[in-house]
Amino acid sequence: MAPLPLGIRFITSFTQDQCYRTFTLILTFLLYTAYHLSRKPISIVKSALHMNCSLTNEIELYSYKEHLIQAELLGKPFSNDTWCNWEPFDKSNYKQLLGALDYSFLCAYAVGMYVSGILGERLSIRLYLTFGMLSSGLFTTLFGLGYFYNIHSLRYYIIIQVANGLVQTTGWPSVVTCIGNWFGKGKRGLIMGIWNSHTSVGNILGSLIAGYWVSNCWGMSFVVPGIIVALMGGICFLFLIEHPQDVKCTLTRAQKPSKCLNGWDGLKQKRQLYQKSQSDSFIVPEQECLLKDSEDRISAKSNVLMTSHVVVGNKRGDAPTAISFLGALRIPGVVEFSLCLLFAKLVSYTFLFWLPMYLANKEHFDAKKAGDLSTLFDVGGIIGGILAGVISDYTRKRATTCGVMLLLAAPTLYIFSTIGYMGLKTIIVMLIGCGALVNGPYALITTAVSADLGTHKSLSGNSKALSTVTAIIDGTGSVGAALGPLLAGLISPTGWNNVFYMLMVADAFAFLLLMHLVLRELHILGPKTDQTALKEH
Repeated sequence: MAPLPLGIRFITSFTQDQCYRTFTLILTFLLYTAYHLSRKPISIVKSALHMNCSLTNEIELYSYKEHLIQAELLGKPFSNDTWCNWEPFDKSNYKQLLGALDYSFLCAYAVGMYVSGILGERLSIRLYLTFGMLSSGLFTTLFGLGYFYNIHSLRYYIIIQVANGLVQTTGWPSVVTCIGNWFGKGKRGLIMGIWNSHTSVGNILGSLIAGYWVSNCWGMSFVVPGIIVALMGGICFLFLIEHPQDVKCTLTRAQKPSKCLNGWDGLKQKRQLYQKSQSDSFIVPEQECLLKDSEDRISAKSNVLMTSHVVVGNKRGDAPTAISFLGALRIPGVVEFSLCLLFAKLVSYTFLFWLPMYLANKEHFDAKKAGDLSTLFDVGGIIGGILAGVISDYTRKRATTCGVMLLLAAPTLYIFSTIGYMGLKTIIVMLIGCGALVNGPYALITTAVSADLGTHKSLSGNSKALSTVTAIIDGTGSVGAALGPLLAGLISPTGWNNVFYMLMVADAFAFLLLMHLVLRELHILGPKTDQTALKEH
């Protein structure tokens, strides 16, 4: 008999459990990539909604004041007819109007997030995500159709943004809960650091798609992402598996109050399980999953008997009771990380929505090149998210990792703002560096930290808390995400340096709010007595 090819041996070396986990990880990655892909076009299209067409071959201008100066220097008479703006963004206060579009989306997102987490615990994750993605695809497409049907009503675009912000809240609590169900705490920072790169990948793809159409038909910059999101909603409906027990596979450590095994301990345990499975090779894969499930249930029960925490049903069949909003707030660390994320996300989303406009205004790039360069910030975000996850896994200090990155981000932002008219190479380096330091803490808090707190030992294995905790943390952060672009729109007419000062102050507040947890992790403050045993809600 001929030996099996290496590729086939590699594929068959994975267990059924591992295949399902990998599939879920990839699928949820693609689903949330699609969500972010549909958010990015507005930041790219902004520069096309207010621009001077007569000077595009000489220099791109995006503000009324700069146009007057350049027209005088070039010896050309000023005429309002040379502006190919899209009404109602043809006024001198166009930055405030564009800021209102951002604010309407992000404010609705922030408010809706609190409700979304509660709904997500009580509804099917698969159906909830499918509804959200189909709706988001519809509203994103409707925004782009305003170009084809010559719609110039500010009210129309704001209503679309509000509706889209509300339905987009279905995404984050759902995918984090799904990943929390499938993956335990071991190496969670690394896994979620890599997985969370979907945010930056979505931003990059959204920028490239929007940038391709922005110069000649900006409506397609919204229609194409809208179609992609809707298609991914259909894939979600057909393939998403919410929980390991839905396919009769093992319970995750997130549901067990027992201590997580990392490093050599985890490796030895996996080796023992593998050797046992080899000796029991007559057991079919489905029976193996059921046996593991029974062992995990017995282990979970024995651990529960040895703990003083109140147990909320932790078996799938017992229908665990969803935790209340106030109950989630009592989990240690939720309030501190939520407030820290408010300011961290303020900085991140200001870059997300205003970076292309900043590059166009200050460095005089055209709309497409500004959009393409802005993707480097997201490349840095991928690096920062993975780096934060690896460091926090190694040190087991999530708050300290976030604090150090926030501390380094402030001077980096200052350097970026003070260097005037930088060369292309300097811009590339600064964008990647800022992206890593700004998005690193943001990525760590919204993924690994949220999952850690949502499976805190005081919950005694109740997985129903994860969606609510995630929604509280990300919802509070979304308040900052709404304020950042709004403040940028109000402050930018006074000078871009003032916008960066605002971002540095926000970064400092994020660091200070996390300081208490940092000192506790470094054992400068004494350990806190756990008085957060939760009652059934």
